[in-house]
Parts: sequence; structure tokens; C-alpha cells
Amino acid sequence: MDELRVAFQGELGAYSELAAREFFSQPITVCPLVSFEEVFNSVESRECSQGIVPIENSLTGSIHENYDLLLAHNLFITGEIKLRIVHNLIVNPGVGLEQVRKVHSHPQALSQCKEFIRSLRTAEPVPVYDTAAAVRLIKDQNLRNAAAIASIQAAIDYELEILKSEIEDNHKNFTRFLIVSPDQEEIETDGKTSVVFSTQNIPGALFKSLSVFALRDINLLKIESRPLQGDPWKYLFYLDFEGSLQEIRCQRAIENLKEITTFLRILGSYHQGKQTEGKLHQR
Repeated sequence: MDELRVAFQGELGAYSELAAREFFSQPITVCPLVSFEEVFNSVESRECSQGIVPIENSLTGSIHENYDLLLAHNLFITGEIKLRIVHNLIVNPGVGLEQVRKVHSHPQALSQCKEFIRSLRTAEPVPVYDTAAAVRLIKDQNLRNAAAIASIQAAIDYELEILKSEIEDNHKNFTRFLIVSPDQEEIETDGKTSVVFSTQNIPGALFKSLSVFALRDINLLKIESRPLQGDPWKYLFYLDFEGSLQEIRCQRAIENLKEITTFLRILGSYHQGKQTEGKLHQR
């Protein structure tokens, strides 16, 4: 079997890399990229066979950019994984807590550790495009008055020290990642389906749309609205529900939904993701 090439946003040691290695049971080649847009582009062009992107965090909510990119690209969701996020304060060797004046990390990580950062009193948060990139930055510049917030893996990869572990404000901190692929999967059990649609501009349109699932005892898992580009004050609705499109009840719900919406796209049916903690690995 050919080794999978899996694209993710960030540097080696990023949480997305940990999630990718946890999700795929077979050996993979990881392809770190600068932006989420590049991840989608690399999979759509088949330069990479799969991509992994965060879609929501249990504390800070949805990553809206990736909802928009799901619509903008001709890809399918083929899996998900819910990774526990454990943040660590990482410094160059010999740097003490009292020396830290700046804390570098991704804005989401900074937000998830705001109480800890506030407790440092003299330190200010500095946003960086990726958690592992923050670790690389303080190492490459040999910063003696700065720290980074990232994974244990990033600290190991860049041979830096961890001053404090589990510094997230809430330890029940999970990020849900989606696997995106050019090819759709067909599953029959333990299914979950994601769709995106827009409604007619009539009273009760959203209620009627959701009713097609309630009438068939289909459990709705999440609904997210996003602005409809080029049409102010109108919205797209992203919906996750239990069940696979191999099931008759789900097929009928979708056929019913098509009758009362102005736009509908199936983003994919896939197995419901497990909740896990990322394991360390050797380079």
C-alpha cells in the first residue's frame, strides 16, 4: 500500500500533526503547510492524498475559515478525530519563569490559556500563525525573555524546555479535526453526515428544514450558520446529523430537504470520531 501524504497547517509538532498521526493507523508522510487554504488546495490538486483541519474547539468554538473552505473546495469529509489539547509553556534552556515577558502562540492557544498568561503579570501574549511555529521562533532567535505555548512534541522536536505543563484554563479542552479527501466514502454503521444548505426567504424556513430530520428520529449533532457571500443578511447552514447516506431514513430526509431549500450540498458521511490524547512519536 502506498504511504499516505497528509497535509496540515503548521510546523512539525503542531496539534494537527498529532491528530493526523493518531487518526491514521497506517504510516503517513506529513506535509506541513502555512495556511488552511494551502491544505485544501494540495488535496484538491491531489498533491496530497488527504488533509486534516481543525473545525471546532470545545472551549473557543468554531474555526469559521475552515467552514468557508469546505464550501469553496470540491472535497469530501471522510473522517474526524477529537484530540485533547494539552498546552505547555516552552522556553530556551536556562530561561526562568521570571524572565518571560512575551508568550508566543496561535491566537486560539493564547485564548485557551489567558488566565495562566494573566497570572504571569509581566508577560504579554504575541500571536503567531501556529503553535509549533512559535516554538521554532523562540529557538531560532534564541529569545531569552520569551516563551511559547505548544505541545510536548514541539518541545521535544526543537529541543527546548517545558517550564509548566497543562496550562490551559480548562483541562477538558478538545479540538475536533476533520479529514478531507477528493473522494467520497461510503459507510453503513456508526455514521455521521455533514451537509450545507440555504433556505428560502419565507417564515419558518429553517424550522421546516430541521423538521425533515425530527420526523424521522434523526439526531442533529451541530448546526452552524455562515454568511452567504454576495447576498447580505442571508445565510448558509452547516448541519451534522447522526446516520449515513446508506440508510433509507437519511436518504429520504435529504430528498425532503432538497424540496424546501435553495441550495444543498453533501459534505460527506463518515465514522463518528473517537476522543483521544495524542501520542509522542520519534522522527
